[in-house]
Amino acid sequence: MNEKSLITSNKKAFHNYEIFEKIEVGIALKGCEVKSIRARKATIKESFARVIDNELWLINCHINPYKEGNRFNPNPTRDRKLLAHKREIKKLSGKINEKGFTLVPLNLYLLKNKVKIQIGIAKAKKIHDKRHSLKEKDTKREIDRGMSARY
Repeated sequence: MNEKSLITSNKKAFHNYEIFEKIEVGIALKGCEVKSIRARKATIKESFARVIDNELWLINCHINPYKEGNRFNPNPTRDRKLLAHKREIKKLSGKINEKGFTLVPLNLYLLKNKVKIQIGIAKAKKIHDKRHSLKEKDTKREIDRGMSARY
């Protein structure tokens, strides 16, 4: 009964970063934002997460104002608090203090009528690493095509 309804995903994150660990957290939203997310009017492409004063924050996530909302719709790119246990935040804080690690949002989805976001502990790829992963992906695709044509 754990029905996930994917709203948006950050496909560029898997290309630009090497993901080491994934964590599911909640997100603190206002009512109009939830309705807008249900209408699939959110993007997490340019966003990132950060630990500020022992709290986890999602920065630069864009949620369009709800069309039927009133003049009190919140700012579309406001910082939003992510909901996680203190021990998880301490663990994340320790890992991202290491050189080159960052928190990248990967997926935004609904789980049991609650908005959840999956963030990953990631390290940026160098240009040659991106080229290598693209080459591996192409060779895997060619092998799969050859195997399917064979059967």
